[in-house]
Order: sequence, then C-alpha cells, then structure tokens
Amino acid sequence: MEPPVEAPVRPVALITGAGRLAGIGAGIARHLAADGWDLALAYWHPYDARMPWGSQPDDVVRLTAELEVIGARVHLLPSDLADPAVPDRLVADAVELAGPLQGLVLSHAESVDSGILDTTLESFERHFAVNTRASWQLIAAFARQATDDGGAIVALTSDHTAFNLPYGASKGALDRIIIAAARELGPQGISANVLNPGPVDTGWMAPELREALAERQPTGRLGTPADVAATVAFLLSPAGRWVSGQLVKADGGFSA
Repeated sequence: MEPPVEAPVRPVALITGAGRLAGIGAGIARHLAADGWDLALAYWHPYDARMPWGSQPDDVVRLTAELEVIGARVHLLPSDLADPAVPDRLVADAVELAGPLQGLVLSHAESVDSGILDTTLESFERHFAVNTRASWQLIAAFARQATDDGGAIVALTSDHTAFNLPYGASKGALDRIIIAAARELGPQGISANVLNPGPVDTGWMAPELREALAERQPTGRLGTPADVAATVAFLLSPAGRWVSGQLVKADGGFSA
C-alpha cells in the first residue's frame, strides 16, 4: 500500500487594507490565494465610512468566500492601526490563527487630501500614525516571528506630495523604513521592498480625473488591482526574494 501523500504546507501572508472588494488589498489577496497562500486580512471599516466610497461591511465576507473557493484559509482581523497597541497584537493574532508568517503586505493607508496651509495637526499625526508608525511596528513584529526561512515584505507607496501633504510625507517616511528593513533584516533572510503602482482607480476618482490620468498613461488605461497584485506576488515568491531594498515602480510607464 502506498503511503498517503501529504498536502504541501501553504505559506501564510498578512495583508493590511483588505476591506473592500474593489481595493488593491483584495486584488493582492486573490492573486496570492491562487498562488497557494493562506491569508490573514486586516481592515478597518470606520476608515472607509469617512471616505467617498463609504463602508461596505459585506465586502470582507464576500472576499473570504471567494478566496476559500480558490483553496485558501482566510482569517479576518479588524484592526485600527491608528492605535499604537494594535500592530503587535495584529501580528500575534495572525500567527496564532494561521501559523508563522512568510509574507507581509502593507496596503493600508490614511489618505485625506490637504496641503501646507490647510492640513490640521490631528490629520498630520493620524497619517503618520497609520502610514508610518504602524507600518514600522508591523515590520518589526513580522521580523520577530519569522522562522529560519525568513520572509518578504512589500509596502505600497505613492508619489503624491503637493496638496496631499500628510499622505505623501508619511509615505516618504515609509520608503526610508523599508530601506532600513532590507539592510537590517536581510541577515534573517527577509527581503523588503516598496511598490509604487501609480494611479489605480479603486473608487476614489471622479470621472474627469480618471480620464485625465488615463490620457497620461502610455498604455492608454489606468492600472488595476490585478496589475499591482502580479508584481507583489513576484516579490513575495522565492523567485523574487533577491530583489530587496528597492522602490519598484510598476505603473505601466506613468512615471516615465
């Protein structure tokens, strides 16, 4: 009698900002699930409720069902990353539920347009709490739980600066944290990269803006969450782990 064939162990990734079906985080989750990953998905509906697209609480349930059909185990973890106690707890809960993490994808963001003269102190501090401080905490917690196989970190960034000051400044600080992570965590076998996807319409663009940005694209179209997900999946894969400490622009030539 032939011995039973053991199912391959699926790697586990934590994805933040995965609360909306139309979002980049959901697109990344779909691609990773198809590639054989199990997933812990973090989201925060009160943020969506403040945004033009509004809160869509059923989206995470529908996304989970979609990913489970593909074969992934999925764990949902609502997380207010503005709270400094949450990032460490988020990683600990993900590990407890799903096992050691091999991938960390930071696709969450606080993003409220304002410039030099009209940014409030509260908004500035919230942007840095969510986009910068929480990302550093998540990266550190991910590194502390990593096994001998190491892992891969991918964070999403942006070129926005003027009239989007707190968002752009906090993302610029995140870029530097990723460079530090690549150097400091490399000996653990952990790669770290930041990915700029260019303009991706996930529900925040007015029709006029969508048309204007598409005209600037060499491809003639805007990027999609699926486009972003393909690059993230490569950077998390064994084939992509030699890439580290890089600001990767996968934007269809928008920045050329």
